Amino acid sequence: MLMKKLNSQRILQSIYTGLKTRKTPGYFQYLMDPEYEKRLLRQQNGHVSPFSSPLYSNPAVSPSKIYGDRFIPSRSSPCWNINFDLQQPQTPTATVKAKDINNESAKDGLAYACLLKNELLSAGIEDLKDLQAEDKRVLAPKETKNVFKFHTPRRCSDGCDTSPYSLSPVGSKSQKLLRSPRKAVRKISKIPFKVLDAPELQDDFYLNLVDWSSQNVLSVGLGTSVYLWSACTSQVTRLCDLSTDSDTVTSVSWSERGNQVAVGTNKGYVQIWDVAVSKKVHTLTGHGARVGALAWNGDMLSSGSRDRLILQRDIRTPITTPERKLIGHKQEVCGLKWSPDHQHLASGGNDNRLFVWNATSTTPMQTHMEHLAAVKAIAWSPHQHGLLASGGGTADRCIRFWNTLTNQPLHCVDTGSQVCNLAWSKHSNELVSTHGYSQNQILVWKYPSLVQIAKLTGHSFRVLYLAMSPDGEAIVTGAGDETLRFWNVFSKTRSTKESKSVLNLFTRIR
Repeated sequence: MLMKKLNSQRILQSIYTGLKTRKTPGYFQYLMDPEYEKRLLRQQNGHVSPFSSPLYSNPAVSPSKIYGDRFIPSRSSPCWNINFDLQQPQTPTATVKAKDINNESAKDGLAYACLLKNELLSAGIEDLKDLQAEDKRVLAPKETKNVFKFHTPRRCSDGCDTSPYSLSPVGSKSQKLLRSPRKAVRKISKIPFKVLDAPELQDDFYLNLVDWSSQNVLSVGLGTSVYLWSACTSQVTRLCDLSTDSDTVTSVSWSERGNQVAVGTNKGYVQIWDVAVSKKVHTLTGHGARVGALAWNGDMLSSGSRDRLILQRDIRTPITTPERKLIGHKQEVCGLKWSPDHQHLASGGNDNRLFVWNATSTTPMQTHMEHLAAVKAIAWSPHQHGLLASGGGTADRCIRFWNTLTNQPLHCVDTGSQVCNLAWSKHSNELVSTHGYSQNQILVWKYPSLVQIAKLTGHSFRVLYLAMSPDGEAIVTGAGDETLRFWNVFSKTRSTKESKSVLNLFTRIR
């Protein structure tokens, strides 16, 4: 056995000597495979030959490239991104963030990336908006580790992407992508375009002291007086002063034509004033406490009071026409709004209840008790028949939507703060809400997705008062910080969906 080991060691030593001197036979003219060499060196019982291989003279360092008996070309190419998607870690400069999608430059880059993916990978992307909605990042790094991802090209259903007679350098899918409309992003200014001082503007959640007429005149109740501010001339006039009667203003509301304004007082009176001649026309009695909510329906005026009653009266003949009493609330009535079709009245009170009344009935047709706090914020949608929005106070903080045609709740969103007012846009399916405790902010919402479009801040007190301009573009907000702030929140462009309809005969009358 010992002689066999010595013979094998002498053979290996002669082989290595021949390799170094290049004097070995022809079949040893190439370098041995390292694995085969290790097997030759390994002896019985796990003992390795004391003769070390010259290829591994330094055990700590291994050769970087190993060649075998066959020529295998290196296929590593610097253009892997043509056939593969090399995913790199996310970097701030290379990642298309979701908030940058609204930028024009980001949109251009995304459209170009989609165009490349269509032409190189047959992705079949036709609309950029669909891609943005799904928040896909085309040809952009993902938030993963360095891995290769194979793309499987998707062909069109008819087997061809471009007509052989087409002169366009891109395919039909890319042509649709380039022709797809790109909606312009509407920017809402976070700064009010006008601020007016409003001394003695009360910080009372249950009052309604600001209203904007169809003649573009703003009425504001300040202490014992009602002031008028013209948005056209910026002229301020005092309409009335109740200090002689030791009374204060608790609510104001313009008629639909904008020639009369109703003033509710702390003693329970409702005064009707003609603004053209600055003269009081009527004084309506019937309430036993302050009147905090008013709503016009043509020549009919509805008033809500702290005495829990809602009175409806015809201001043309207030003495001869009997008043209609709506009894249902258990506490003070603080919100009143008539529907756009003048058929239903929505009322909210401090009893956390929301009622819907028919124009010809004295009992509520619908009762909603889902709110957990006082319901002052009420708004009817001008776009969808029977859609009503309501907001709750500090203990509720929710905006709820109702289908009054089927008496069913639709949506609910928790705003995180007291809801003081609601108003729908006249031109788009959006609405604005003002809030009190504890955010004191103004929010613009998209309906029905209930996506928050804008957040406006600036008031240091609860934003208790809200009115919209007659053109539907601007709003004015009032707060206990004794300021009135004017904001541009809604689009100037009127919706053209109704005018394009051939069923709308009014658009074809000349």
